Amino acid sequence: MIRVRKIAHATYEMPDVDSQVAYYTDILGLNLIAKDKNAAYLAHTVDHHAVVLRKGSETKCTRLGFQIGANEDLGAFEKQVQAHGIKTQRKKDPEPSISDMVTFEDAKGTVMEVFQRGEFAKQKFPTKGVVPHKLGHVAFHCEDVKKVTKFYVDVLGFRESDWMGDFFSFLRCGPDHHTINLMGTGSNRHFHTAFELRDWAHIEAACDFLSLNGYKQIWGPGRHGIGHNLFCYHRSPNGLITELFAELDQLKDEELGHFEPRPWHRDSPQKPKVWAKDPAASNLWGVGPPEDMMK
Repeated sequence: MIRVRKIAHATYEMPDVDSQVAYYTDILGLNLIAKDKNAAYLAHTVDHHAVVLRKGSETKCTRLGFQIGANEDLGAFEKQVQAHGIKTQRKKDPEPSISDMVTFEDAKGTVMEVFQRGEFAKQKFPTKGVVPHKLGHVAFHCEDVKKVTKFYVDVLGFRESDWMGDFFSFLRCGPDHHTINLMGTGSNRHFHTAFELRDWAHIEAACDFLSLNGYKQIWGPGRHGIGHNLFCYHRSPNGLITELFAELDQLKDEELGHFEPRPWHRDSPQKPKVWAKDPAASNLWGVGPPEDMMK
């Protein structure tokens, strides 16, 4: 099976693109790489873009970009997807730095964009804002979480890291504990987008910087039980929730089957499992998420 190996970018539509561009550049600390009448492209470092913003009547995540390996066959991957009865499209030069792409919809209607990366953009880290290291994961509310989870596993080659009960799945496509989160809440919509920071000191500095610029935390700082990462959440101008995280669990050897040991783990070794629906699964340090995060 040809599996996707990395989340490359996420695409959003929203009424006010300019305010979101200002947030991503001045506050979060991404590079504005390109902007035209149709889209704005923003990056962290090596990739041309990690975030794409487009004008739309409502705020939503419309597309996710994933990379396959440089030596893998994109045509063979397309046939693999089609074998599941899924309609695909092949696009040439669809976005800057991407020459060939296979697109199709996942089980909740989000467009998947799968490709091989050509030349790297090699931007330097910005010098203002929070400055995350990478786009880490994207989370969604789902009508049918088991159906969507099965899609990501069977079609894209994700692995199940953990579940909370039978309604919240955490899926990995590389060593990171999760790249996609899916929560069964009865509707299909974006939940949050997460960017990786360096460590606890980076999160502390980010919280101070966000507060000084009028962005209050809606949950955190804390440490998740599932994934064990440090976290804090705030809302960006168009209502999108941003999570900043550090110290996420990693499963570096699929054959060994356990996450890299850490002193805050409750299990030794820490292996993929089903967690009880308990506050500790969400936050080992304290309370669960506030109600307004689910709106």
